[in-house]
Amino acid sequence: MDIKIGDRQFASTLARGLQLLRCFTPECPVLGNRELSDLSGLSKPTVSRFTYTLTQLGYLMPDRDTGKYRLSTAVLTLSYPLLANISLRQVVRFPMRRLADKLGGSVSLGMRDRLSIVYVETSRSRSVQAQRYSDIGMSHPIIATSIGRAYLAGCTPEQRKTLLNEIKVKTPDDWRKYYARAMEMIEIWRTLGFCYSYGGYRPDVCTVGAPYRHDARGELYVFNCVLGAHVVKPGQLEKEVGPQLLEMISTMNYG
Repeated sequence: MDIKIGDRQFASTLARGLQLLRCFTPECPVLGNRELSDLSGLSKPTVSRFTYTLTQLGYLMPDRDTGKYRLSTAVLTLSYPLLANISLRQVVRFPMRRLADKLGGSVSLGMRDRLSIVYVETSRSRSVQAQRYSDIGMSHPIIATSIGRAYLAGCTPEQRKTLLNEIKVKTPDDWRKYYARAMEMIEIWRTLGFCYSYGGYRPDVCTVGAPYRHDARGELYVFNCVLGAHVVKPGQLEKEVGPQLLEMISTMNYG
């Protein structure tokens, strides 16, 4: 988190409280004050005050087994107004479901959240494997993933330059590891209209991502398809999955 030193309008106490909430992930759903202190860089007394306050407000709840904390239902009330007002979600549910069933994987709609893309809608086929690939609220780093690179491709040159510089400064390890491939994928997007990855970020999945910008409103969204790597054949992403994702996007009726 960036604390805006010298910015009199920036409420650093509020920012630190939100920083603690962001420490909870699907991989680490239960955290204690010591772990939150280590993850956030805040002192343990400060963390203790924040967790007490967040618990009283309903954003955290004590875990019965460990005495630590987990996110509580009040967090959902913050996200619902956003989700409810993304009208594109309602438009794409049926075509996303149809494509997910056809491909035997998952199809998701994403938006940018800082240096990541977060899923705001997702449809999964009935296969057991697909249930693990995608869900609303999951996020993926922009520079490392097909859906993130599709977002970069959909940006204006100035937007892309600014975002890439932010990634370079804030996540230098990801920058060094993924930058060259990300630039290669943006060039491929200029020809194919989508980006793809054969297990480049997660070895167990293959993915295709494509940007979508609403002409009238100017909002930039991204779609992706996720398939299990064990069922994808060489060339399938370029020849089959990507074109079908583009076809889905081109037939959407989003006014």
